[in-house]
Amino acid sequence: MKALMKTTKSAKPHEVEKKWHIVDADGLVVGRAASIIANVLRGKHKTSFTPHVDCGDNVVVINADKIRFTSNKAKTKTYYKHTGYAGGIKAVTAEKVLEGRFPERVLEKAVERMIPRGPLGRDQMRNLRIFKGTEHPHEAQNPQVLDIASMNRKNKVGA
Repeated sequence: MKALMKTTKSAKPHEVEKKWHIVDADGLVVGRAASIIANVLRGKHKTSFTPHVDCGDNVVVINADKIRFTSNKAKTKTYYKHTGYAGGIKAVTAEKVLEGRFPERVLEKAVERMIPRGPLGRDQMRNLRIFKGTEHPHEAQNPQVLDIASMNRKNKVGA
């Protein structure tokens, strides 16, 4: 009889099955939603998770313009960017971004900063699609609903 082997199976890129998930961000908190979306993009919810392979799923987020912040963060949280010129630092509050032309960037940046940097992280971010309205062009993929609101309630102690 063979002894029990203590080896870990690594997933290979061609063996990974990618599913499609859809998230309705209406009324969700930015950081809580972003952490769950980042875990699904990385594939950490799967038993076959391998850190150096893109084994995550595709995520479609709708209603990204209706996402919210807790307490006073919408007015106090500041996003910075630099033009590359001396003294060229620009600052904008989260409230201005949400009211602006591309409100989906708030959630995109929150998820992007939870994904590892490098070529693998860029590949995983390509599996994220964010839309500010309710319509999206990915109906043909039959995405499964990923209910983040219930996941947040389930993870809280005493709830």
